[in-house]
Amino acid sequence: MSDAIKHECGIALLRLKKPLSFYKEKYGSSFYAIQKMYLLLEKQHNRGQDGAGLASIKLDMEPGERYISRVRSNKTSPIQDIFSQVNGRINQELEENPEWLNDVDAQKKHIPYLGEVFLGHVRYGTFGKNNIESVHPFLRQNNWMHRNLIVAGNFNLTNVKELFADLVRLGQHPKEMADTVTVMEKIGHFLDDEVEDLYFELRDKEGLSKKDASPVIGERLDIARILRRASKNWDGGFAMAGMLGHGDAFVLRDPAGIRPAFYYEDEEIVVVASERPVIQTAFNVPFNEIKELDPGHAIIIKKDGQVSFEEILEPLERKACSFERIYFSRGNDASIYQERKMLGRTMMPMILKELNNDVENAVFSYIPNTAEVSYFGMVEGAQEFLNQQKTERILALKDELNPEKLQEILSKTIRSEKITIKDAKLRTFITDDSNRDDMVEHVYDVTYGVVKPTDTLIVIDDSIVRGTTLKKSIVKMLDRLNPKKIIVVSSAPQIRYPDCYGIDMAKMDTLIAFNATLELLKDRNMYHIIDEVYAKCKTQEHLPDAEVTNFVKEIYAPFTDEEISDKISEMLHPETVKADLKIMFQTVENLHVSCPDNLGDWYFTGNYPTAGGNRVVNRAFMNFVEGNDARAY
Repeated sequence: MSDAIKHECGIALLRLKKPLSFYKEKYGSSFYAIQKMYLLLEKQHNRGQDGAGLASIKLDMEPGERYISRVRSNKTSPIQDIFSQVNGRINQELEENPEWLNDVDAQKKHIPYLGEVFLGHVRYGTFGKNNIESVHPFLRQNNWMHRNLIVAGNFNLTNVKELFADLVRLGQHPKEMADTVTVMEKIGHFLDDEVEDLYFELRDKEGLSKKDASPVIGERLDIARILRRASKNWDGGFAMAGMLGHGDAFVLRDPAGIRPAFYYEDEEIVVVASERPVIQTAFNVPFNEIKELDPGHAIIIKKDGQVSFEEILEPLERKACSFERIYFSRGNDASIYQERKMLGRTMMPMILKELNNDVENAVFSYIPNTAEVSYFGMVEGAQEFLNQQKTERILALKDELNPEKLQEILSKTIRSEKITIKDAKLRTFITDDSNRDDMVEHVYDVTYGVVKPTDTLIVIDDSIVRGTTLKKSIVKMLDRLNPKKIIVVSSAPQIRYPDCYGIDMAKMDTLIAFNATLELLKDRNMYHIIDEVYAKCKTQEHLPDAEVTNFVKEIYAPFTDEEISDKISEMLHPETVKADLKIMFQTVENLHVSCPDNLGDWYFTGNYPTAGGNRVVNRAFMNFVEGNDARAY
């Protein structure tokens, strides 16, 4: 993606179902789970590079023995940092106590992080916070083992203020108004309720003392009931993972399936992660054995290893995030790979129309690195068209064909080149705002000598959010090759609306499609629509979320997609660039054809899957009109 945006987090939950000695005997190490957690997090580093954390729980420890370990980092390479700390502690303990080397029981008792239940997390900070206190997993401590709660998630809630107020009404005093803290305290409150109810029941009906009741409480805790009560009013997208101190664990997915969660279970392990190929790679298991957690459901793993699936929230219409397929998830997932190719292939009719079917004077390329797969699909589509041309010409000349003419026809090929090269090291250097524009121009370099002055150069990108890098860097660099025309193809539709479920696109005026629409309104003396929409939004400011309508759609209604695309092309065309510039976008219809199971498209259409989304988009628009730089949620 030329416009880098910070986005979702990644989770990894691992539960060992056998004693540690089993893994020592079978795999040669009692640290098997720690090694797998490293793989699970490292293979999800694309999902978050601002911070990483790991927590572990040891089962059946005696009072006074440490059973929870946690390590977090917000350093430059946080995954490597946390596992360097973990391995450092392990190696230190074994060096000081060599007699533990083959004694698994002693290792579990004395060495931190060596347990049976693990929760890991990688994050991007959507609110710009990157202090260590913002890094997951979060820990809610208590001397009662089963009241210890560890939480990590890939999520964003739209109604944190309301949930915070609920906690205050319950008599709590949360330390900050952050969604992770709020979620953890919500779950924690109902966990406390459940524990107290069970204790009084065991005391009054079964005559158990507090000490004798404690393990029984752990066995009888109804995790599904706790989650139902805690999540009743959550509005947003989430894959929420948690562990309780005595060993229960869970992952809960939002009812619209916005955020992803996949799981695998066999007789040795249960594992949940944000992406399917992560599990495939870490455990070498087939694609079809890894399942997707159903929207609104939780996978619950009790301390005794029993696994169940419970409906926690009534599922809504499935609106899984399509940006997962376009960009966020790793492209080595079998289905995502084919979908990204289809995103490129379905752009070809539009491209051919712009080329007047002249593929002989066209060079196809992509903006590295994640647009490469959609580029393959685009080139395959171009090749199909060229094959059709060849077939038609051969049939037309069938009575006049000779080897030379046939060879001339068959020798024509699609010209595809690696034109742009991204200088990753240079990008990290751009920190001084006063010199940023000059430096951005050199983030990308180009391959010289493959484009002729009569050529149209087509480059495909994942998506275009702000267009800043296109205007200040990529288009200028491509123009150095002296093409007749430059076509920039976005495999995603125009991003018109903010996201509020985990992607860092919170403000209207950062979106090039919105800014282009404002210019069109000015050009056609229709800017009064802005005031009219603002007035409508203001009338809804204090309505319940369920009664709010997304009136921001009305500012786009007067214009066709192509009119907005043409205005974007005009706005992103640098004055110094000689070549004609055309920017074109995928259609929403073809997006759904390409990614049929991930129909979440609110950032393109304004059709938010939860009621809170409409409030957020209206608030974001009002912030723009009022000149308020605050986030809308």
